[in-house]
Amino acid sequence: MATTKLAVASLTLGIFAIVTSEILPIGLLTTIGAEFGVSDGVAGLTMTLPGIVAAVAAPALTVATARLDRRVMLCALMAVLAVADVLAAVAGSYGVMLVSRVLVGLTIGGFWSIAAGLAGRLVPPSAVATATAVIFSAVPLGSVLGVPAGTFIGHLAGWRTAFAVLAALSVLVLFALLRVLPRLPAHQVTSSGVLLGLLRERGTKIALLATFLIVLAHFGTYTYVTPFLEQVTRLHPAAVSGVLLVYGAAGIAGNFLAGRAVATSPRLAFLTCGGLIAAATLLLPLAGTTPAGAVVLLVVWGLAYGGVPVCSQTWFINAAPGTPEAATVVFTSSFQATFALGALLGGAVVDATEVTTVMICGGLVALLTAWPLTRANAAADSRPSPRR
Repeated sequence: MATTKLAVASLTLGIFAIVTSEILPIGLLTTIGAEFGVSDGVAGLTMTLPGIVAAVAAPALTVATARLDRRVMLCALMAVLAVADVLAAVAGSYGVMLVSRVLVGLTIGGFWSIAAGLAGRLVPPSAVATATAVIFSAVPLGSVLGVPAGTFIGHLAGWRTAFAVLAALSVLVLFALLRVLPRLPAHQVTSSGVLLGLLRERGTKIALLATFLIVLAHFGTYTYVTPFLEQVTRLHPAAVSGVLLVYGAAGIAGNFLAGRAVATSPRLAFLTCGGLIAAATLLLPLAGTTPAGAVVLLVVWGLAYGGVPVCSQTWFINAAPGTPEAATVVFTSSFQATFALGALLGGAVVDATEVTTVMICGGLVALLTAWPLTRANAAADSRPSPRR
C-alpha cells in the first residue's frame, strides 16, 4: 500500500512540475521580454508554443506509443522536461527560449495523457476515485500555486533561477518514478478510431465547446495579468508575486469546492466558474486600479479558475466512462490548444491596444460559456461523477 501511495504521489508531483513549467512565464512575462528585448505580446509566445505542441502531442504520442511500457514513457518524458527547463535557465537568445518551450509542450502532451489514466493500475479498485482525484489535483495546484511561487523566486533571485529550480524538481521526480513505479506494459490500447468515436459523442461536443470558451477567456487574460498589475494597478514587481500567491491560495480552495460541487451538478459548477471569471475580468479595468480592488477580484478569479480543470475533466470522463485514457487525451489536447490560442490572441490584443482591453474581451468570452452548458441535456447532471 505504501508503494502504491508513493507511485501516485510521484505522478502527482510530475504533473505539478509540468504544469508549473508550462505557465511559469505568466508571472515573469515582462522580465523575460525585457531580457530578450521583445514586447509583452511577443513574450506571450512562451505560453502559446507549449500549448500548440501539447495539443498535437497528446493524441500523437498516446497513439504512437500505445504498446510501450508506460513507466518507460513517463520517465523519458520527465527527462525531456528537465532538459527543457535547463535550456530556459541558460538561454542566450529568445530562439533558444522558444526551443525549450517546444520541449515543454511535448512533455505535457505525453505525460499528462498517460499519467491521468494510470490510477486504476496502481491502487485497489476501492481507491481508484481518490487516486485519480489526487493526480488531477496537480493541475490546479501547478496553475495556482506553482506560478506564484516561481514568480517569487524569479523576482528574488532572477527568472533563470526559477527555471533552474524546476529543472532540479524534474530530476527528483524522474528518480522517484524510476524507484517507485512498477512496470506498466500496454494495457488498454488507445487507437485513433477510439478517439474519433469519442468526438462524436454529444457530451464530448458540449465539453469541447465549454472548455474552449472558458479556457480561451482565462488564458487570453491571465497570461497578461502581470503587465496589468504593473501598468494599471501600479504595483511593484515584488508585490505582484504576493498578489499572485493570494490568487493561488484562492485557486486551491476553488479546486476542492468544485470537486464537491461537480459530484452533484457538473453543469452548475461549470456555469459558476464561467460566471465568476467573467465578473472578475470585466470588473478589473474599473475596480482593479487600486491594490485592494485588484486583490479582491483576483481572489474571485482564483476561486473560479481553480475549479475549471475539475469541471472540464469530469464532463469529458462522464461522456466516455469506458475509455478514461481516450477521454483524458481529448481533454488534454483541447485544453492545451485553447490555452495556446488564448495566449496568442491575448498578445495580439495587448500589442494592438492596451492591457485593459484584453480583460474586457476575456470577460465577454467567459460569459458565452453559459450557452453550451445551458443547452446540455439535464441528464448530464444525473450521470454519476467519477470523483464520487
